[in-house]
Amino acid sequence: MPRQYHHGRLRSALISGSLELIAEQGLRGFSVAEVARRVGVSTAAPYRHFADRDSLLAAVAGTVADELSERVRLAVSRHTDPIDQLAAAAGSYTEFTIESRAGLHVIFAPDLRNSRHEDLHQSRRGLMDGFLELAFAVAPDAHAALELMEQLLAQAHGYATFHLDGVFVQHGYSAELVVHKSVEAARIVIIEHRQRDARA
Repeated sequence: MPRQYHHGRLRSALISGSLELIAEQGLRGFSVAEVARRVGVSTAAPYRHFADRDSLLAAVAGTVADELSERVRLAVSRHTDPIDQLAAAAGSYTEFTIESRAGLHVIFAPDLRNSRHEDLHQSRRGLMDGFLELAFAVAPDAHAALELMEQLLAQAHGYATFHLDGVFVQHGYSAELVVHKSVEAARIVIIEHRQRDARA
């Protein structure tokens, strides 16, 4: 059933509708026409705010990046130890992706690989710089920090994907338990990295 939106807020309604559509059908199911149908407007209406499909998708990806950045900042603020902060950031990624079904696969969607949208670039940079800063706090150099960030994000995304795809259903894992496991797995990886770097 088409949603109702307040006059003058069509842009935000289209972004929200896009997020819901992607959560249900993935990026392959994303289309401006379907978003318009869900919002309850004509198929031409979205183009008053977005030049084309990729412009709407870029706005969606930027929104995901900004919301995830805020979620990470909140999780990190609860800790003072650098290892705990980075592990919490990884866990918050897993939690956010489970809840929204949108993570780095949306933020860096293939269709946006050569994006010309500066707002999206800024949102992406803010998110990744935040993770990298946390990794720098426990890594000896830039290369080690980048490698650690890559491993942690891949692992955090994997936990979320396994949960969403039902892999953990047979074990009876709740979303909260999956997030906890993601945090603990991240802590193990971080500590192992530090020990390895110390031996090098």
